Amino acid sequence: MPLTRIGVHVTPKSGRDQIAGWRGSELSVRVAAPPEGGKANSAVCVVVAKALGVPKSSVRVVRGETSRHKLIEVAGVSAQDVRAAFGHPDSEDS
Repeated sequence: MPLTRIGVHVTPKSGRDQIAGWRGSELSVRVAAPPEGGKANSAVCVVVAKALGVPKSSVRVVRGETSRHKLIEVAGVSAQDVRAAFGHPDSEDS
C-alpha cells in the first residue's frame, strides 16, 4: 500500500473547509475549526481525505501538531494521485 507525505499550510478559523491550492511546496488547507484541542488537525485530515477519496483514518498528522506548517501522511495514495487531485506544487516558495 503506498504511503505519501504532504507538506501542508493550515489556516484555522477560516470561513469554510477547503483546499486552497499550493502555496510554494505546501498544500494550503483552510478549515473552520479553531486550533484548540486538535480540532483543526482533525478537520485537516477530513478535508484532505475527502479530496483524495480515502477514509479519514488514512490521513494523519506526523509533524507540526501545534504549528500551521504540518506534515501529513496519507495511506493508500501515491504521489501521482496527489498531483492528479491537487495539481503540481509551485517550483518556488512564495
